Amino acid sequence: MDPVFRALADRTRRLLLDRLREHNGQTLRELCERVDMARQSATQHLDVLVRANLVTVVRRGRERLHYLNPVPIHEMEERWISGFEKPRLQAINAIKIQAEEHAMSDEPTPAPAYVYVTYIRASAEQVWQALTDADLTTRYWGHANVSDWQPGSAWEHRRADGSGHVDVVGRVIETDPPTRLVITFDDAPDAESPREPSVVTFLVEPHHDIVRLTVTHENLPNQAMLDGISAGWPAVLANLKSLLETGDVLPQAPWEMSPAHS
Repeated sequence: MDPVFRALADRTRRLLLDRLREHNGQTLRELCERVDMARQSATQHLDVLVRANLVTVVRRGRERLHYLNPVPIHEMEERWISGFEKPRLQAINAIKIQAEEHAMSDEPTPAPAYVYVTYIRASAEQVWQALTDADLTTRYWGHANVSDWQPGSAWEHRRADGSGHVDVVGRVIETDPPTRLVITFDDAPDAESPREPSVVTFLVEPHHDIVRLTVTHENLPNQAMLDGISAGWPAVLANLKSLLETGDVLPQAPWEMSPAHS
């Protein structure tokens, strides 16, 4: 928590976070314009926020896009806020909903609509295998992700209950083992009105004995899907982390829990 509190203690850094809350996924130039700050000063403040894991940087071609990472704030909430009485929790939840509705404006943007970052004590090769091996995905996801994972190949998200039902389909756009995988994600393959699939990018960055796994999910069609993946990705990735670090998944499936503070 120390790096998080040090980062939040500065008014300028809080202003940068506010600007990202208003419009997530901004370049350094865009942020400088929105806070009227020189690039060098903004870079120094952003470096502090990145080290505190409050901001995540995602490369898009030659651009570096900056995103809010909710994990440290969530950990603070769990430690110091979740024990408060229910009216306060309801007030906090109302603020959260209002902020999310404001962030999901109608303005067109090519940036990812959802970014999640986690750190895992494993090698990049182990994480890659966990993402692409059908048997391993069955253990921590409850579905087998089936493909040969070659660019242009199809992939399927098959239920592990023996029914063989496929809930999600897609195509492999890009694969660079063991660090980068990009796939399309169609969670309504049988819909009467087909829509353009969303796109998921897995970025695996090794650092000594750990990796940083960043999942971005873009081209989301509506608020309902954003709400679904905002709850789904943390649960799935927590189960993956547990499997790789302990050899077993969590005792109970995390996605079966009721919504937080319900």
